[in-house]
Amino acid sequence: MVDDDDFLSLDATGQIAALAKKKVSAAELLKAALTRHEQTHKRLNAVVAVDLERALQHARALDEMRAKKETLGLLAGLPMTVKDTFDVVGMPASSGLKHYRQRQAEDAGAVRLAKHEDAVIWGKTNTPVLAGDWQTFNKLYGTTNNPWDESRTCGGSSGGAATALAAGVTALEIGSDIGGSLRVPVSFCGVYSHKPTWGLVNQRGQVPPTPGSWSERDLNVVGPMARSARDLRLLLSILVGGGPLAARAAAADLKSAKIALWLDEPSFPLDPEVRATIETFAEDLKAAGAEVTPISSPLHMPTLMSAYQTLLGSVIGEDMPDATIRVMERMRGISRWQLSRGAGPTSAAAMTLAYTATHREWLAADAVRNRLRNEIGEVFGRFDAILAPIAPVVAFPHDHRPFARRRLAASDGSVIPYASMLNWISLATALHLPATAIPVGKSAAGLPVGAQLIGPLSGDGKTLALAQAIDENIRGFAPPPI
Repeated sequence: MVDDDDFLSLDATGQIAALAKKKVSAAELLKAALTRHEQTHKRLNAVVAVDLERALQHARALDEMRAKKETLGLLAGLPMTVKDTFDVVGMPASSGLKHYRQRQAEDAGAVRLAKHEDAVIWGKTNTPVLAGDWQTFNKLYGTTNNPWDESRTCGGSSGGAATALAAGVTALEIGSDIGGSLRVPVSFCGVYSHKPTWGLVNQRGQVPPTPGSWSERDLNVVGPMARSARDLRLLLSILVGGGPLAARAAAADLKSAKIALWLDEPSFPLDPEVRATIETFAEDLKAAGAEVTPISSPLHMPTLMSAYQTLLGSVIGEDMPDATIRVMERMRGISRWQLSRGAGPTSAAAMTLAYTATHREWLAADAVRNRLRNEIGEVFGRFDAILAPIAPVVAFPHDHRPFARRRLAASDGSVIPYASMLNWISLATALHLPATAIPVGKSAAGLPVGAQLIGPLSGDGKTLALAQAIDENIRGFAPPPI
């Protein structure tokens, strides 16, 4: 008899293989996942809503179909959770707000595709209100803790998902990213994610925007989260809805890989411990045969950040109350004056102008974005991918004060502005590029450090193949000591 923990320690591909070989039934694997959830929930608070009856019925039906040797989907019988910004039949997305939970909902596009491949979706993972923070907490469901250190955040906004993956509660997740929401949590929790090329995966059924919206929001993407690189490819091949990405593929040849190492940008702070961990990983890449070349900033990042701020603010502003936007609009004049007097790019004045950007201002930012996207083509003409940090620090202690009062403490005693969490993730997001987030080691304090492999537009398969090679040959997921 194989212990349930042995199955739960497998990645999704391993669990699917065990199901196919009938070493475990879908109902048994679901019950094992539920038991792990119950064992860890009080400490971690990762999964915040469940639909047990529907999930058990689905699992048992799949077991019967397997017994009859009927054709099943790629995820047949795999128990899965989904970030609570996606609508699921019986579990509408709350996005941390009670009134959104009290409605009927159809499956989000990404959820429907996973179900079509016979995934058993049984729970929803926690997220900050309207997915708007790099920490995961809300008044509806409370705070989700980091499985490596419960006094620290798991990241956000896909924080409950990253925690559930690291803790073995789930093997596969669907998350989203507009400001690092796929990448920051996996960096803090030591797991994997992939931010697809913008537009590759349908956003329908995600909240925000307002439930029922057909908006395919600029910058925002829907993507897979997992405990292995091969699982990212598997789920992404499903989420693209029949696109060209194969469910399985050979890993890249590291001996022919050309990787740009980007750790230096004057306007982007970076904790020395994070830098040192990525540098050590880069040496391991070299030892495996990869050509790793340090580069200065691939673009003029202050220019990109200014455009990104306008593009991002325009999206976020749509979700703000009308009264709040009207007040900000009246402050545009003084905000411009404050910027002329030296207010910084992440100041309240700068954000006021971003949240209230006119269409003409958005068009100007979009033109800058398109110019920079053309310029970075030169970098990808020389390199397969850019290896870069995700967050300027490791997972930090819970801090639920207003944004303006939050600061990040670096290991050398320096203080980093909270909004700096936007910095390193901005290149891929603003330019619509794919980025695969991978665990690269631990800090001196023993906390996970992640990095991102940023690829050219539509180069999702390339960064996933590199990540798979790294996972198989250098290092991969290591479970937290829970």
